[in-house]
Amino acid sequence: MISVLDIVEDTMVDGPGFRTSIYCAGCRHACPGCHNPQSWDFSGGHPMSTEQIMRIIEADPYANVTFSGGDPMYQPEGFTELARTIRQRTSKDIWCFTGFTFETLINNPRHRQLLELIDVLVDGPFIKSLRDESLLFRGSSNQRLIDVPASLKAGKVVLFEPDV
Repeated sequence: MISVLDIVEDTMVDGPGFRTSIYCAGCRHACPGCHNPQSWDFSGGHPMSTEQIMRIIEADPYANVTFSGGDPMYQPEGFTELARTIRQRTSKDIWCFTGFTFETLINNPRHRQLLELIDVLVDGPFIKSLRDESLLFRGSSNQRLIDVPASLKAGKVVLFEPDV
């Protein structure tokens, strides 16, 4: 089960192309200037099973998937199960937004399981003083678009360069 705040279909702001974005409830980063502070409350969402979410994801064969929030890394088991099911049943790519850094996540076994199923990680907290509206798919210049499979293989962060 995942505590879901909202699911937005056919969005184009959470990664390239059309996406189905799963916004989870709960975040302890509390970044000043966060564009989604209503997602901080861990009790603000409603529980959804992997199958309930998959019905929405599979209804649009052309949209890829984004995990956002809140912060999906506070619910790693639920999102790992969802990502594994997406991998088994579709060819969709998976992006994930988190306030944690890749370097922190990679050293936690619960988070690493999820990372191994993600294509692109947008990492790092939003920092208001580093806000940059010209950046694609992120709000502040400290946040990175990380090619997760390449990074895991290289043993270091490899940045993702979008084609948009």
